[in-house]
Amino acid sequence: MQQLTTFIKNFWNDEEGIETVEILLILSVLIVVALMFRDELIGWVEGIFRTIETELPMSE
Repeated sequence: MQQLTTFIKNFWNDEEGIETVEILLILSVLIVVALMFRDELIGWVEGIFRTIETELPMSE
């Protein structure tokens, strides 16, 4: 029983791997937001490319 208690205490106090969980949570939130605003993001990127095409001189 003492070994189990020690294991649980050590497991609870071990912070290794927390950074990985935080990064995964942040990435998942960013992906969900990107999916929610997909159409707006696509329109924004297309607008940027249209601006680049019209404002940059084409070399012939």
